[in-house]
Amino acid sequence: MGTLQRGLKTGLHTTWELGKIIFPITLLVTILRYTPVLGWLINVIEPGMKWIGLSGEAAIPLVIGNFLNLYAGIGAILTLDLSVKEVFILAVMLSFSHNLLIESGVAAKVGVKLWVILCVRIGLALLSGFIINLVWQGGEKQAVYGFVPQTSEEINGWGAILLEGLEKASIGILQLAIIVIPLMIFIQVMKDRSWLSVFSRWMAPITRSLGMRENTSTTLAAGLVFGLAYGAGVMIQAAKEDGVKKKDLYLAFIFLVACHAVIEDTLIFIPLGIPVIYLLLVRLITAVLLTLVISIIWKRKDTRVSHRKEPFYEH
Repeated sequence: MGTLQRGLKTGLHTTWELGKIIFPITLLVTILRYTPVLGWLINVIEPGMKWIGLSGEAAIPLVIGNFLNLYAGIGAILTLDLSVKEVFILAVMLSFSHNLLIESGVAAKVGVKLWVILCVRIGLALLSGFIINLVWQGGEKQAVYGFVPQTSEEINGWGAILLEGLEKASIGILQLAIIVIPLMIFIQVMKDRSWLSVFSRWMAPITRSLGMRENTSTTLAAGLVFGLAYGAGVMIQAAKEDGVKKKDLYLAFIFLVACHAVIEDTLIFIPLGIPVIYLLLVRLITAVLLTLVISIIWKRKDTRVSHRKEPFYEH
């Protein structure tokens, strides 16, 4: 089987697996909008959401995205009438903190403490939402979600509600396929042509500048390209074979929880109608600054420990 065929097969399989999550969630959330359940949940959560510039309704994609994945979170966003500012805040928060159960489990399997990853991811999400809300004065217009039709007329009757949910869910799957299938083909090409190993060599100077040894570059490259979940196998193998030290593993994962799967996790936000280049820049700058700060603190701590271990001689 050729590269394109394997990539297409992987893309279709990925679309099917992710579609099984997005479709029912989009349908369910659309229906819940017309029931008292969602209103009750919004009233409970809304007071806390104001601190990060979001309405109580926006808590739905946050919860879904964190327990499931970005696709599920985006599926929930597609059902809500939110402002451009709210959608951008949600996108940034979800880019930092999503799929916590699986992706944090990957970090633990490689050897990074689970609580460290959870604290960094959730902390970055909350802090980013607070800062964007504080700094950005604007973005109050209603967001336009790519191909998704904006409902202007009032929906009456369960039949019409169900039809609206099915329409939004179907369009969401179509957009997912348009993005995921070409992406999986490209990733398959990278695998077959060993571009990842080349990319990891290019990454070596960057890993050094961030306070990590060169043998961390493969782990960092795998996470940047494939993500924490998709690149798990590559990352675990690289960590074992390359003999990556504990400090370098922690620094690599702190960088990656802020900025991973830079191709996929950027492109999938395009249907939300937000400037994805700014989303990528926020993630990248945050990852670099956070890793540098942790690297400096770690280095100073190691220096103090080594000084305490030095023998003291009286003269």
